[in-house]
Amino acid sequence: MRHLHTAALTVTTLSLAACAPTQMIGGANPMNAGLNPAQRLTVAQPAPTATAMGLSLTSPTFANGGAYPAAQVASGFGCSGPNTSPALNWSGVPAGTQSLVLTKYDPDAPTGSGFWHWAVFNIPASATGLAQGAGNPGGTLPAGATQLNNDGGQPGFIGACPPVGDPAHRYVFTLYALSSTLDLPAGTSPAVLGFMLNGKVLAKTSLTAYYGR
Repeated sequence: MRHLHTAALTVTTLSLAACAPTQMIGGANPMNAGLNPAQRLTVAQPAPTATAMGLSLTSPTFANGGAYPAAQVASGFGCSGPNTSPALNWSGVPAGTQSLVLTKYDPDAPTGSGFWHWAVFNIPASATGLAQGAGNPGGTLPAGATQLNNDGGQPGFIGACPPVGDPAHRYVFTLYALSSTLDLPAGTSPAVLGFMLNGKVLAKTSLTAYYGR
């Protein structure tokens, strides 16, 4: 019986190892050494399925699929940069929109769950963008808009700071048009914000920039 128990433990251990993500807290999973970037852990933003429906998000400082601006590199976490939130513009907000949500997310961060860099909710439906620096201390957000803590533990925007030597990370800015406003308590995490979007998203669109160092 003891031999059978040992064999069962061995099989269970191997099964769990096979299910391990390609990146883990503290660094890469050694069992996945040599995987190309397309095989790394990809954590999708929690949100219901929705199409752009004409909703468009752009920035005057970077193009979709282009390089992440140096001005947005974080100051801290071993990185040195101005850490300025970008100017963002949008159009095509669908009829019936009551509020907008904007997030910035790195699905390639070596955490096992990505890294939330910015989350703003209850942006008025009449807004057409955010000015450069709106997510930084002293920045101006539209009336009623509220920022959550980023995964660095501070409210507002935090720039890019991928590990040295990593393939370029994706920094995904996503705009959601909602059928209602949100009533979220202080301390709500961006992940919970994503959950609370379920059933409220009329349209969403994303803008992605790449950065490595």
